[in-house]
Amino acid sequence: MSSSQPRTDTARAFRAAVEARDPEAMTALLAEDVVFRSPVAHKPYPGRAITASILTEVVDVFSDFVYVTEIGGDGARDHALVFEARVGDKQLTGCDFLHLDDDGLIDEFMVMVRPLSGAQALADEMASRFDRIVARAAGQESGDQAAG
Repeated sequence: MSSSQPRTDTARAFRAAVEARDPEAMTALLAEDVVFRSPVAHKPYPGRAITASILTEVVDVFSDFVYVTEIGGDGARDHALVFEARVGDKQLTGCDFLHLDDDGLIDEFMVMVRPLSGAQALADEMASRFDRIVARAAGQESGDQAAG
């Protein structure tokens, strides 16, 4: 995608997919080699399958999710989407930092959240779902290999 419009469309489409709680639409915007950086894990998670699986779970973990600010101009490769949400009884503010590749797909995805109590609630909830996240990702990878 050489024009600036598709890149702008990717960020807007991702925001719409998250707001619609639509994991398939989110996944379609991820590059195969996307790297996800969690706010609660030191190790990055490389690949579309694990990133999609994490996003699928976090859609269920967050309640009252809303994007409040979007930063990134038309044609920009970098976008920041500031959000507010709850995890259980903990309110948090966070930001999705997206970087787009030459094809206009998300190839870097970093999330930050605050305050610490919200980050801890998110960490606890995601840890309780981690086995399911990994199993779903493994199933997606084997499905991708069979299709390719």
